[in-house]
Amino acid sequence: MMRECDAHGYYRDEMCPVCGEPGKFLMNDSEVERLGRTLAGILRHGKFEPDMDDQGFVSMRDVVYIMKEHNNRMHWLRPHHLVSLVETDPKGRYQISGDMVRATYGHSIPLELDLPTDDVPQELYFPTTAEEVDIILEVGLRPSDRSMVHLSLTYDDAVRAGKVRVDDPVILVIDADAVFDAGYEIGKAGKTVFLAKEIPPDCLRIA
Repeated sequence: MMRECDAHGYYRDEMCPVCGEPGKFLMNDSEVERLGRTLAGILRHGKFEPDMDDQGFVSMRDVVYIMKEHNNRMHWLRPHHLVSLVETDPKGRYQISGDMVRATYGHSIPLELDLPTDDVPQELYFPTTAEEVDIILEVGLRPSDRSMVHLSLTYDDAVRAGKVRVDDPVILVIDADAVFDAGYEIGKAGKTVFLAKEIPPDCLRIA
């Protein structure tokens, strides 16, 4: 459920978590889910071939037009619905700049994202499998189904990400300082996600 409080903005609940007022109804749960899936397809994977710049930004009006053109069940969609989704996303998966919106991570299309590289934690984490861990420790981490290597802020975040693939993921620790010293960059993408083009093997160890 997506609602808007006049005093405290957008929220995903029946009542405003700050003042307890019901606020204005925007979307039900299924509409929020459908909007999120479609937005990810457009901004992460270039679905419907949006007019996207090299930083991954697309005009919100273009996104609305694309969605309404390909799904007449979303005839109600307006740019403020996108804003509500972005501002209440718990993982920080999207970013708005002016009237433009982009996905911050999860891309399968090549982009040159200008992500902040300051305040990167000394250690980050990556989930893998028992079958893959030895080869990763030998050759390092490189993108597979995504355009960038995705790293987790905490051990627990990596475990949750790894459990999407296997029941008992092996967690690798990334020495971020060593990555920078080796000439590679790590940028902060979402609230718990960091991106790198590559992680050298000397910067990895098993947690």
